[in-house]
Amino acid sequence: MASATTPLPLSTFESFLCGGLAGCIAVTVSNPAEVAKTRLQLQGELVKGGKRRVYTDALDVLAKTWRNEGIRGLQRGLGPAYIYQTLLNGSRLGFYEPFRRTINRSIGRSVNDQIPLTSVVAGAASGIIGASFGNPLFLIKARMQAYSPILPVGTQHYYKSSFGALTTIFKTERVWGLLRGVDAAILRTAMGSSVQLPTYKWTKNQLGSHGLLPSHSILTYLASSSVSGVCVCIVMQPADTALTRVYNQPTTRTPDGRLAGTLYRNPIDCLWKTFRAEGVFGWYKGSTAQFLRVAPHTIITLTVNDLILGLYKDIRNRRP
Repeated sequence: MASATTPLPLSTFESFLCGGLAGCIAVTVSNPAEVAKTRLQLQGELVKGGKRRVYTDALDVLAKTWRNEGIRGLQRGLGPAYIYQTLLNGSRLGFYEPFRRTINRSIGRSVNDQIPLTSVVAGAASGIIGASFGNPLFLIKARMQAYSPILPVGTQHYYKSSFGALTTIFKTERVWGLLRGVDAAILRTAMGSSVQLPTYKWTKNQLGSHGLLPSHSILTYLASSSVSGVCVCIVMQPADTALTRVYNQPTTRTPDGRLAGTLYRNPIDCLWKTFRAEGVFGWYKGSTAQFLRVAPHTIITLTVNDLILGLYKDIRNRRP
């Protein structure tokens, strides 16, 4: 029978679960670098000329955080990060191929064609869905990572747990508080997702089609993920800085009773004010820490995702 020789493609839900698991494995490794990135992005916020710095660079953040806060400090925000990664990478990796194939069909092209424009659109669209679903988790994750009882930078938000954070924000700001910064999250994730999978798929195809590496080897996955990670870091960093600052800014209650940010109206306003006060380098604060986060995170996510997909297909297709 045809069904015995032709394996069924994975469903979107199966791809979502495999992508989410890969993201959780990756964030366990990359979270300390994200703590360093978040604190560097908030250091000297909107200050011209710079004041005395608490941290000199990414390694200094990691060393001081370890010395003063231990492993708990380095892994602040890991709980919500797991849920966020499941939602984000599950959506990004699970919806990318269905979106890309649908767009290809709509313009009369083969679903197997790797077209740069349709790949970018599919990557951005799948990332936007994940960012929208996961915004409340990313919000509390960023605030938890910024919090330091010993060497604070930026506005400090203390929460005992992820659930406590969600409850506190909902009680004080209702649903709008949980949606704070969603426009910045969409901008950041759309920019990152628009290049992550397209550059990964393109590099993997180039390595395989030119005979440089076997198509399904670990080295191919690692090389493709490395190229993808560099591209994500370059493209996404300004929007990521805006997201961190919009999430973490202090708030004040408006006449209609809502809490509004006191520093920025939206991510574009944040980018403009950061540029005026700190120059273009203000957009790229924490870029070294960002690379230390993005490179291993992208490599582990995409490599492990391919391995999990392959293993899952083998197990599923061996069923009688």
